[in-house]
Amino acid sequence: MSGRLRLTVASWAATLLAACALLPLVEPPSWIVQAAFLLAVQSGVGALARRVPLARPLTVAVQALVALLLLTLVFAREHAFAGLLPGPDAFRFFAGLLDQGGTDVGRYAIPAPLSEGIRLMLIGGVLVIGLLVDALAVTFRSAAPAGLPLLALYSVAAGLSDGGADWLWFLLAAAGYLTLLLVEGRDRLSQWGRVFGGASQGSPGEPGGARAPVRTGRRIGVLAVGIALVAPLALPTMNGGLLDPAGSGVGPGSGGGGTISAVNPLVSLRDSLNVNEDRQVLSVRSESENVSDLYLRIVSLDDFDGTTWKPSKRSITTVPDGAFPTPAGLGPDIEREEIGTTISTADWYGQDWLPMPYPPSGVDIRGNWRYEPVGMTLVGDHGQDTRGLTYQVRSLDVRPTPEQLADAPAPPAALERDYTELPDSLPAVVSRTAREVTEGATNAYDRAVMLQEYFALSGGFEYDTEVDVGSGSEAIARFLRDKEGFCVHFSFAMASMARSLDIPARVAVGFAPGTPQANGTVAVGLRDAHAWPELYFEGVGWTRFEPTPTRGSVPAYTVPDTPESTLPDPARPSEAESSEPSAAPSESEGCSVRQQRLDGCASEAPLATLPTGGDGPKWYAVLAWALGGLAVLVLPLAPMLWRLRARSVRLGAHGRSEAGTAAHTLAVWDELTDTAWDVGISPDESLTPRKAAARIVRLGRLDPDAAASVHRVADAVEQVLYAPRPRPTAGLTDDVRRVAAGLSSGAGRGMRLRALLLPRSTVRVVWAVSARWGAPGGGAGRAGPGAAGPAGPRAARGGGGPAPPRAAGVAQARVAQALAAAGVTGRVRAGRLRARSRPGRCPG
Repeated sequence: MSGRLRLTVASWAATLLAACALLPLVEPPSWIVQAAFLLAVQSGVGALARRVPLARPLTVAVQALVALLLLTLVFAREHAFAGLLPGPDAFRFFAGLLDQGGTDVGRYAIPAPLSEGIRLMLIGGVLVIGLLVDALAVTFRSAAPAGLPLLALYSVAAGLSDGGADWLWFLLAAAGYLTLLLVEGRDRLSQWGRVFGGASQGSPGEPGGARAPVRTGRRIGVLAVGIALVAPLALPTMNGGLLDPAGSGVGPGSGGGGTISAVNPLVSLRDSLNVNEDRQVLSVRSESENVSDLYLRIVSLDDFDGTTWKPSKRSITTVPDGAFPTPAGLGPDIEREEIGTTISTADWYGQDWLPMPYPPSGVDIRGNWRYEPVGMTLVGDHGQDTRGLTYQVRSLDVRPTPEQLADAPAPPAALERDYTELPDSLPAVVSRTAREVTEGATNAYDRAVMLQEYFALSGGFEYDTEVDVGSGSEAIARFLRDKEGFCVHFSFAMASMARSLDIPARVAVGFAPGTPQANGTVAVGLRDAHAWPELYFEGVGWTRFEPTPTRGSVPAYTVPDTPESTLPDPARPSEAESSEPSAAPSESEGCSVRQQRLDGCASEAPLATLPTGGDGPKWYAVLAWALGGLAVLVLPLAPMLWRLRARSVRLGAHGRSEAGTAAHTLAVWDELTDTAWDVGISPDESLTPRKAAARIVRLGRLDPDAAASVHRVADAVEQVLYAPRPRPTAGLTDDVRRVAAGLSSGAGRGMRLRALLLPRSTVRVVWAVSARWGAPGGGAGRAGPGAAGPAGPRAARGGGGPAPPRAAGVAQARVAQALAAAGVTGRVRAGRLRARSRPGRCPG
């Protein structure tokens, strides 16, 4: 095995070992077998392209193209031409699969099910990383930078895994990378031998000397891996927070320290609202008489960077024994009632945060949970989540009056500063609209109610879960302009506008009230996922508002006690499917309100409808499909077809004139050397035709008759090139066929099959194209089957042929005249035969 081939195998193995870190993320792990096979095909194509050889960028491009074809064959063959060639439909299908994969990643806990979207992300990611590693380490011969894509692959996996066997995946990834370095850098490692292993006991050529670099490399690898494993123990720890389910430094024995990092829990909120089937997430049984006001809060978002809201980094402690502390800002004169709620979660619903009514006053739950006192939330520790739990929560039903909210004093300066902060990138239209909507209000409570009424009733906003969420600082401004969105838009906009009016605000994420059941429980489904703003009033604390129309329930303390009020009924239930059947047909799940208003909804099975525009497929579409199918069939056979055509042209180019005879002789010699090349006897430019013939006879183990035929052809070539009056030689075509039969009989079955389907001599086509592009003036003439490779002009400039200068000039003119008479165009110079057999360009 050659050194470059060993490096290719090492690159494949290093990528696969690093990809093993992804195994704990999904179930089942069978995708790794398919990824290994596709990666091997991609690496093999790279090895073949380098053996041709192709230019380095072209090698990488060929590998990328093959990777795309493989992914199309595996994932999108039903949307591709002939099941292999990707078109617009295939790329749209890939985009849909990737979007589905991103949704599944945000929806499922680890280990996630191996959906098609996740499988495409895993296998496609491994192929991309493998392409980068192979290109850096093998194509560009720089193995050290190849560690960067390997590190990226491992880091993504390590950042999402549960942490149970991180050391094993690290060792596998490190072993693969160190093996890659050892294969690529034996000479470099030998220079370190004196430091780690003493002087070498022998020169590289002596016994034992060649093994010194390997021994040194192993010592370096063990030392590096050991340092990587031991060094973190001596460094200050960085708590992983929410994305570290292991809860580094936050376990029960940590004494209450640790932090949780910011994470955006809104990743799958929109997808939960748009699911085809409203799967039940929670079953709730409450002591409250008014379950339409029972919101289950998961987490609060208080950090606004101008693009999105997210939770700040907070310290977490052990869960308090007994009653929780009184919520911040809640005074003793506010009416309240403590209620008990029992919540059961579905077995498939894995959430790090614990859904609870707000504010909680006590929780009875099993497992490893930690308490975040600012948001009064519980977060799982050491991989703890909500799958299949049943727990009891005691919470306060706070009932302030509008007068108490209107008379609330100013909040503490520190709290007001933290919860009214807005980024400079926030569009001015947000604060301007807030001032216009609340014009005439005399206190913070009146302004908050006006904002709620503006979104829920008077502003002309419509609830639609299918609008584009948007991104960047202009997302809120776009929502205020288009007036279409869902709970995320409404809550984000109202909280931002409240902060612009100096009202402390944050966004809560959780579940709106679910659907009451006949057994007294409340069923909470995926479509009940919700977000709402919470505004702070001193003496009351954090207070819920509901700006989203048709969702949740409007709090009673925000509804004026007047008969002419136009606000909706505060006891309206959440929009959820009723358990009782309806006489009216249900709306299509995939049809938005806007589509119904403009164009109506499409058929549930649009592919089953007959086309209305035309009597059938257009002729050009049929022609395109036919040409595409023909190309798919012909492309794999192109090398064989080119070789058959070249053989037919060369052996059939007879001529009666002197020029025609010379052209036929040279073409026959080309066919003989290419036939030998196809069975593994590569040309040697340093040999004369006579010595080249002897080499073919020796390496091909030809019988006496075939050997005599080779020498007759070589003698005829020397006559054409160097004799003043060459004598014609008859029967050269039969000689070449006799030699081809002898070479074929001496080769193995695999070699004969390769010579037929993938002949080595077809690389001359690539050389001809390279010569055309690299020649002055942008072309090198037309390249026929016998055109010389790009080495021809170089060798011709160097001269060095066996003929004296005068004979070389005569030969050049004679050959050019002969080929022109035979109809074969191209650049022909003295020394052409040696240039055509440049060993540096020959595979083998």
